[in-house]
Amino acid sequence: MSEIKLPMQKVKATTQSPKNLIIFSKPKVGKSSLLAELDNCLLIDLENGSDYLDAVKIKASSVEEIKQIGKQIKEAGNPYDYIALDTITALEDICIPYAEVLYAKKPMGKSWFKQKADGTLDPSSGKVQYGNILNLPNGAGYSYLREAMTKVIEFVKTLAPRIILIGHIKDVLLEKAGADFTSSDLDLTGKMKRIVTSQSDAIGYLYRKGNKNFLSFTTSDSISCGARPAHLRNKEILISEMTDKGFKTYWDEVYID
Repeated sequence: MSEIKLPMQKVKATTQSPKNLIIFSKPKVGKSSLLAELDNCLLIDLENGSDYLDAVKIKASSVEEIKQIGKQIKEAGNPYDYIALDTITALEDICIPYAEVLYAKKPMGKSWFKQKADGTLDPSSGKVQYGNILNLPNGAGYSYLREAMTKVIEFVKTLAPRIILIGHIKDVLLEKAGADFTSSDLDLTGKMKRIVTSQSDAIGYLYRKGNKNFLSFTTSDSISCGARPAHLRNKEILISEMTDKGFKTYWDEVYID
């Protein structure tokens, strides 16, 4: 074990740009089109929504396919600077079967996939009784979904220096000072949202105004977002626009180093 030396003065930052970025918006605002213009970014399409898009892209519909893609990326020497999961909202659904596998490996879940002699599921198996791990009593299945998603996201983080998670928006009804109002938030289930967002460096809300798209990192009562990097913190940046010469993006406003 090497000797530990305590710092006696400020240690300079090693990076300025977000390693883990979340972008969420309403449907059809242009999240995928924006990512398609980011140089050397692999778009992993989890919603089968990239057919009309020219991009460095590949589709996946299961955790196993994501693992196979990751295996090929590593065998190729990790050639991408960015990998984007489109969308993390879809990833939550994709991870349910994986969560059931994780649960089945635990003592309490040993009968989840219990089979009859002919190889079919026994009527007494948890899978037959509940159909879906999220239907377990008292919400017990959600912890395994969180474990499954965390494992997949951590795996994806090993594939490129910078990861982008794309999400849909969810309207949440809140109360403040006796009045109800709607807050826009990342569409993920309960604690999973807190885990994913706490591990991100920046959370941006993408919205369109005329022929321009803006990425907001400004936290407010109505939008839940923010950023650690100083150049993004509480900022709202023009990220793309349609010009006379075509679609133009400004990713260098986000990734400055």
